[in-house]
Amino acid sequence: MEHDSAGLLFDPRARAAMSEFAGGDGTLAFEAAAAVRTAFQAVERMRSHGSEGRGLSSGAMDLLLRLSSAGEDGVSIGELAQSAGVSSRNVTGLVDTLERDGLVRRVPDRRDRRSVLAQITQDGRAWIEAFRKPSQLAMAAMFRGFSAEELTTLRHLCLRLAENQRQLAEHLSAQEVTER
Repeated sequence: MEHDSAGLLFDPRARAAMSEFAGGDGTLAFEAAAAVRTAFQAVERMRSHGSEGRGLSSGAMDLLLRLSSAGEDGVSIGELAQSAGVSSRNVTGLVDTLERDGLVRRVPDRRDRRSVLAQITQDGRAWIEAFRKPSQLAMAAMFRGFSAEELTTLRHLCLRLAENQRQLAEHLSAQEVTER
């Protein structure tokens, strides 16, 4: 990494590659996207390093954390998939793994007899408690030197990217329907 004239970090290899790819036009957006990928990969490496020793993939860990805050009734596979931004099929496989490990159980939905909910178990809650302190230490190390304002801005910018992508996907989906 290097610093530009304003003192901000950039990756010279990514800048060169993105500049050639974009042909000079819009290079900054491509370079920013490359930086987001780099940051995502760094966070994922930290998450997977912390969870692998505990026997869970980062995807299974994410679902377990979502279920821990879902309340006593549990959450449907569809709702978990939507909140995690993955397919129901993916969530079903992750819930199967978590259920096999005794961290999650499937329970009937009291409001809809046809539906089944995923619910965290006491062992699942214990797993999260054991993972809490190492996670706090890892996040403190990853975000060392960031102010609360910078973290808030980073969160906001990442969610803006996700929202822009969601809106684009909706637009493209609507366009496909119109073209049929």
